[in-house]
Amino acid sequence: MKKKVILYRDIPAAERQRLEAEFDVTFFDGVSNDNKGAFTAALADAEGLIGSSIGMSPELLDLAPKLKAASTISVGTDQYDLAYLAKRGIPLMHTPGVLNETTADTIFTLIMCTARRAVELSNMVREGRWTSNIGEDLYGTDIHGKTLGIIGMGRIGYAIAKRGYFGFDMKIQYSNRSRKPDAEQDLNATYMDLEELLKTSDFVCVMTPLTPETERLIGAKEFAMMKKSAIFINGSRGKVIDETALVDALRNGTIRAAGLDVFEVEPLSGDSPLCKLDNAVLFPHIGSATAETRLAMITCAVDNLINALNGDISQNCANQHLLSR
Repeated sequence: MKKKVILYRDIPAAERQRLEAEFDVTFFDGVSNDNKGAFTAALADAEGLIGSSIGMSPELLDLAPKLKAASTISVGTDQYDLAYLAKRGIPLMHTPGVLNETTADTIFTLIMCTARRAVELSNMVREGRWTSNIGEDLYGTDIHGKTLGIIGMGRIGYAIAKRGYFGFDMKIQYSNRSRKPDAEQDLNATYMDLEELLKTSDFVCVMTPLTPETERLIGAKEFAMMKKSAIFINGSRGKVIDETALVDALRNGTIRAAGLDVFEVEPLSGDSPLCKLDNAVLFPHIGSATAETRLAMITCAVDNLINALNGDISQNCANQHLLSR
């Protein structure tokens, strides 16, 4: 008898067929008030879960007593409680690796757009306000030769640093839980504590996962440490920063500008104060949003669930370190 699996996000037909060849699949196109009753009922017999962008709380997963594995179509794991899953012996599979380069492209686009005020000046042209050569009040700032500080030198952080070092001759410095010898050797990166990085970087890029330790890691105190000319980039998770403190820092000129692909609450409301600031470049969480990369993530997630439910969690298990305790 096939294991029962819940698919809670629509995926391409070929990938869904691969799941259906292995498992008895129940599909939900997201979870809403309209289908939550049916979803929670299906949890009673589910041995596997696969999807994304839906919070799977311990209270919800308590309704899935037979659950043996979950696979999230993302590299981030904040929709699940890793410790809770580990306590139940349930592996959480995720999709690192396949989105590193694409996400790094997005983050470097934010760096370039904020430095050269691309969105602000493009809007000026579109709105018919470009009537003469721009003056100093609309000048941007150089990227090449500047100092790029990365908070969280994981796979994506390294890919961003590589673009800065080889493409723009930037000095690379980083703060991380542990040293990264490959970044120091290949990119001449300098390891330092967070305070020193904030004080000395021209561009501060946050790429840490969201954990209890990193929630609101950057707030008013940290923005005050940065150079007035600094540009702040967040490509990790919105709750890693204090959004109200960022708005204040941008309004008051504490820092020069910010580029954001993530927010405390998503989608970002159109009446957010951030939307009224010319020195904030705002993307709708598009880090990995290319057709090629999103398909690669889905394929990886399907592979992960098939492997996990067949007893192999050797690749891409986000909580393997907890399961082995």
